[in-house]
Amino acid sequence: MLKSWKLKEVVLLSVFAVVFAVVYLLFVHVGNIWAGVIGPIAYEWMFGIWFIVSIISAYIIRKPGAALLSETMAAIIEVMIGNAVGPRLILSGIVQGLGAEAAFAATGYKRYDWWVLCLAGIGSAVFSFAYGFFVSGYAALDPSLLAWMFTLRVISGAVIAGLGGKYLSDGLLASGALRGYAISQDSIKYRQVKGEILE
Repeated sequence: MLKSWKLKEVVLLSVFAVVFAVVYLLFVHVGNIWAGVIGPIAYEWMFGIWFIVSIISAYIIRKPGAALLSETMAAIIEVMIGNAVGPRLILSGIVQGLGAEAAFAATGYKRYDWWVLCLAGIGSAVFSFAYGFFVSGYAALDPSLLAWMFTLRVISGAVIAGLGGKYLSDGLLASGALRGYAISQDSIKYRQVKGEILE
Protein backbone atom coordinates (compact mmCIF):
# COMPACT_ATOMS: atom_id res chain seq x y z
CA MET A 1 0.00 0.00 0.00
CA LEU A 2 2.84 2.41 0.82
CA LYS A 3 5.14 1.45 -2.06
CA SER A 4 4.06 4.41 -4.19
CA TRP A 5 4.17 6.86 -1.28
CA LYS A 6 6.84 9.52 -0.91
CA LEU A 7 8.62 9.85 2.42
CA LYS A 8 7.16 13.31 2.99
CA GLU A 9 3.65 11.90 2.55
CA VAL A 10 4.29 9.26 5.20
CA VAL A 11 5.72 11.92 7.51
CA LEU A 12 2.76 14.26 6.97
CA LEU A 13 0.25 11.47 7.62
CA SER A 14 2.13 10.57 10.81
CA VAL A 15 2.10 14.18 11.99
CA PHE A 16 -1.64 14.42 11.35
CA ALA A 17 -2.19 11.16 13.26
CA VAL A 18 -0.34 12.51 16.32
CA VAL A 19 -2.02 15.92 16.25
CA PHE A 20 -5.52 14.55 15.84
CA ALA A 21 -4.99 11.80 18.41
CA VAL A 22 -4.55 14.62 20.93
CA VAL A 23 -7.57 16.47 19.51
CA TYR A 24 -9.66 13.29 19.62
CA LEU A 25 -8.78 12.64 23.27
CA LEU A 26 -9.54 16.26 24.16
CA PHE A 27 -12.99 15.99 22.62
CA VAL A 28 -13.68 12.79 24.52
CA HIS A 29 -13.47 14.88 27.69
CA VAL A 30 -15.59 17.64 26.12
CA GLY A 31 -18.17 15.01 25.20
CA ASN A 32 -18.13 13.57 28.71
CA ILE A 33 -18.89 16.96 30.20
CA TRP A 34 -21.64 17.68 27.66
CA ALA A 35 -23.13 14.20 28.14
CA GLY A 36 -23.46 14.95 31.83
CA VAL A 37 -25.83 17.76 30.87
CA ILE A 38 -27.97 16.29 28.06
CA GLY A 39 -27.14 12.57 28.10
CA PRO A 40 -25.31 10.20 25.69
CA ILE A 41 -26.78 11.84 22.60
CA ALA A 42 -24.37 14.71 23.27
CA TYR A 43 -21.62 12.75 21.53
CA GLU A 44 -23.52 12.40 18.25
CA TRP A 45 -23.46 16.00 17.08
CA MET A 46 -19.68 16.12 17.53
CA PHE A 47 -18.83 12.67 16.16
CA GLY A 48 -17.47 14.20 12.97
CA ILE A 49 -14.48 15.43 14.97
CA TRP A 50 -13.37 11.81 15.35
CA PHE A 51 -13.50 11.20 11.57
CA ILE A 52 -11.73 14.33 10.40
CA VAL A 53 -8.12 13.11 10.13
CA SER A 54 -9.14 10.52 7.53
CA ILE A 55 -10.77 13.21 5.37
CA ILE A 56 -7.86 15.64 5.67
CA SER A 57 -5.21 13.01 4.95
CA ALA A 58 -7.03 11.60 1.93
CA TYR A 59 -7.85 15.05 0.55
CA ILE A 60 -4.24 16.20 0.76
CA ILE A 61 -2.29 13.03 -0.10
CA ARG A 62 -4.82 11.54 -2.56
CA LYS A 63 -3.59 7.97 -2.48
CA PRO A 64 -5.31 4.70 -1.58
CA GLY A 65 -5.10 3.94 2.12
CA ALA A 66 -4.60 7.50 3.34
CA ALA A 67 -7.97 7.64 5.11
CA LEU A 68 -7.69 4.20 6.68
CA LEU A 69 -4.07 4.54 7.77
CA SER A 70 -4.43 7.99 9.31
CA GLU A 71 -7.55 7.08 11.28
CA THR A 72 -6.01 3.82 12.50
CA MET A 73 -2.75 5.49 13.51
CA ALA A 74 -4.61 8.26 15.35
CA ALA A 75 -6.58 5.63 17.27
CA ILE A 76 -3.42 3.74 18.23
CA ILE A 77 -1.74 6.92 19.45
CA GLU A 78 -4.88 7.99 21.32
CA VAL A 79 -4.81 4.69 23.22
CA MET A 80 -1.13 5.20 23.99
CA ILE A 81 -1.70 8.66 25.44
CA GLY A 82 -4.51 7.57 27.73
CA ASN A 83 -7.93 6.95 26.20
CA ALA A 84 -9.77 4.85 28.78
CA VAL A 85 -11.51 2.69 26.14
CA GLY A 86 -8.22 0.92 25.55
CA PRO A 87 -7.30 -1.32 22.60
CA ARG A 88 -10.93 -1.63 21.45
CA LEU A 89 -10.63 1.95 20.26
CA ILE A 90 -8.16 0.81 17.61
CA LEU A 91 -10.85 -1.35 16.03
CA SER A 92 -13.16 1.67 16.07
CA GLY A 93 -10.49 3.67 14.26
CA ILE A 94 -10.15 0.98 11.61
CA VAL A 95 -13.93 0.87 11.09
CA GLN A 96 -14.18 4.66 10.81
CA GLY A 97 -11.23 4.77 8.43
CA LEU A 98 -12.79 2.09 6.24
CA GLY A 99 -16.00 4.10 6.04
CA ALA A 100 -14.15 7.14 4.70
CA GLU A 101 -11.90 5.03 2.48
CA ALA A 102 -14.94 3.45 0.83
CA ALA A 103 -16.14 6.82 -0.47
CA PHE A 104 -12.80 7.65 -2.08
CA ALA A 105 -12.46 4.12 -3.46
CA ALA A 106 -15.91 4.43 -5.07
CA THR A 107 -14.55 7.28 -7.21
CA GLY A 108 -11.41 5.34 -8.09
CA TYR A 109 -9.46 7.84 -5.97
CA LYS A 110 -9.98 10.40 -8.74
CA ARG A 111 -12.54 12.76 -7.21
CA TYR A 112 -11.94 14.98 -4.20
CA ASP A 113 -14.79 17.45 -4.58
CA TRP A 114 -16.59 18.75 -1.49
CA TRP A 115 -19.43 16.28 -1.95
CA VAL A 116 -17.01 13.33 -2.02
CA LEU A 117 -15.49 14.56 1.24
CA CYS A 118 -19.00 14.81 2.72
CA LEU A 119 -19.73 11.27 1.52
CA ALA A 120 -16.51 10.11 3.19
CA GLY A 121 -17.65 11.69 6.45
CA ILE A 122 -21.04 10.05 6.05
CA GLY A 123 -19.31 6.73 5.31
CA SER A 124 -17.41 6.97 8.58
CA ALA A 125 -20.64 7.80 10.39
CA VAL A 126 -22.53 4.85 8.92
CA PHE A 127 -19.72 2.36 9.48
CA SER A 128 -19.12 3.53 13.06
CA PHE A 129 -22.83 3.46 13.87
CA ALA A 130 -23.18 -0.08 12.54
CA TYR A 131 -20.16 -1.11 14.61
CA GLY A 132 -21.62 0.58 17.69
CA PHE A 133 -24.96 -1.11 17.14
CA PHE A 134 -23.39 -4.52 17.66
CA VAL A 135 -20.62 -3.64 20.12
CA SER A 136 -22.06 -0.86 22.26
CA GLY A 137 -25.55 -2.16 22.83
CA TYR A 138 -27.44 0.31 20.63
CA ALA A 139 -30.01 -2.41 19.93
CA ALA A 140 -31.38 -1.93 23.45
CA LEU A 141 -32.22 1.73 22.81
CA ASP A 142 -35.58 3.10 21.76
CA PRO A 143 -35.90 3.11 17.92
CA SER A 144 -36.78 6.81 17.84
CA LEU A 145 -33.66 7.65 19.86
CA LEU A 146 -31.60 5.43 17.56
CA ALA A 147 -32.93 7.27 14.51
CA TRP A 148 -32.12 10.63 16.10
CA MET A 149 -28.61 9.47 17.02
CA PHE A 150 -27.96 8.15 13.51
CA THR A 151 -29.21 11.34 11.87
CA LEU A 152 -27.06 13.56 14.07
CA ARG A 153 -23.99 11.40 13.47
CA VAL A 154 -24.45 11.44 9.69
CA ILE A 155 -24.89 15.23 9.67
CA SER A 156 -21.85 15.62 11.90
CA GLY A 157 -19.80 13.39 9.61
CA ALA A 158 -20.78 15.37 6.53
CA VAL A 159 -20.39 18.84 8.05
CA ILE A 160 -17.61 18.60 10.63
CA ALA A 161 -15.47 15.91 8.99
CA GLY A 162 -16.34 16.54 5.33
CA LEU A 163 -16.71 20.29 5.01
CA GLY A 164 -14.60 21.01 8.10
CA GLY A 165 -11.79 18.81 6.79
CA LYS A 166 -11.90 20.59 3.45
CA TYR A 167 -11.84 24.01 5.12
CA LEU A 168 -8.79 23.15 7.25
CA SER A 169 -6.94 21.55 4.33
CA ASP A 170 -7.67 24.46 2.00
CA GLY A 171 -6.37 26.78 4.69
CA LEU A 172 -3.11 24.86 4.83
CA LEU A 173 -2.94 24.90 1.04
CA ALA A 174 -3.44 28.66 0.91
CA SER A 175 -0.62 29.13 3.43
CA GLY A 176 1.82 27.38 1.10
CA ALA A 177 2.47 24.57 3.58
CA LEU A 178 1.34 21.86 1.17
CA ARG A 179 3.55 22.56 -1.82
CA GLY A 180 4.60 19.35 -3.52
CA TYR A 181 1.63 17.34 -2.27
CA ALA A 182 -1.11 16.03 -4.54
CA ILE A 183 -3.64 18.62 -3.41
CA SER A 184 -1.28 21.41 -4.47
CA GLN A 185 -0.47 19.83 -7.83
CA ASP A 186 -4.14 19.26 -8.62
CA SER A 187 -4.94 22.83 -7.61
CA ILE A 188 -2.33 24.14 -10.06
CA LYS A 189 -3.72 21.94 -12.85
CA TYR A 190 -7.24 23.17 -12.10
CA ARG A 191 -6.17 26.83 -12.27
CA GLN A 192 -4.34 26.19 -15.54
CA VAL A 193 -7.36 24.52 -17.11
CA LYS A 194 -9.67 27.24 -15.82
CA GLY A 195 -7.33 29.87 -17.25
CA GLU A 196 -7.37 28.17 -20.65
CA ILE A 197 -11.18 28.08 -20.62
CA LEU A 198 -11.40 31.75 -19.69
CA GLU A 199 -9.00 32.65 -22.48
